[in-house]
Amino acid sequence: MELFPGTERKSKVKIAPSLLAANFANLESDIRQCVEGGADILHLDIMDGHFVPNLTIGPPVVKAIRSLTTLPFSCHLMISDPYNYIREFAEAGANYISVHVEGHHHLHRTLALIRSFGIKPGIALNPGTPLDFAFEAAEYCDYILLMSVDPGFGGQKFIPTFLRRCEMLRIFLEKQGYDHIEIEVDGGVKHENIARIARTGASILVCGSAVFNGDIVENIKDLRHSVEGISFKK
Repeated sequence: MELFPGTERKSKVKIAPSLLAANFANLESDIRQCVEGGADILHLDIMDGHFVPNLTIGPPVVKAIRSLTTLPFSCHLMISDPYNYIREFAEAGANYISVHVEGHHHLHRTLALIRSFGIKPGIALNPGTPLDFAFEAAEYCDYILLMSVDPGFGGQKFIPTFLRRCEMLRIFLEKQGYDHIEIEVDGGVKHENIARIARTGASILVCGSAVFNGDIVENIKDLRHSVEGISFKK
């Protein structure tokens, strides 16, 4: 039996519903509909009310929903001192963990710790953070998350400078032989812009309201149809 059914597709692009936009009063139902719709990854925004001005969920919730699906969990840690919480998220069932480079004094140590648990390590950059941080840390990552909104709240408008930044990062990764490193985009990904975003080189597309506003199953299918077969620019 395949560990994560439905993740091997002809398209290089993965659809990652953001549970921040789900109905927390009926989270199990929303997750099961994500699975039915063919989602590849479930994206979990972890906010501590300190690193960003919002407070969401922690390891107990991740652990509680882990039994609902075999889809990979991508935990985006928007928290202070993430190193101190890696073990908890690993034991709760995370498959991907990304940490922000902003204000992180021991980034490589944290990435190494994530990998030691058999989890894919990633870094996250805010829209105004120079790509130099990604260039320096890329070899220690399995993926790089470029925020396309300022982190902290869902439902924000997509910042178009992401497109240029993503193209620059993809070109760098290919030139350095880091083709295996995926680029994740988070913020403002909608039906009308998802294809353009994918063409710049993003392969993990985090979608919040675009998935959870309306029919979840059909929304995911429509989003996938928009990006099916897209190849990255070289």
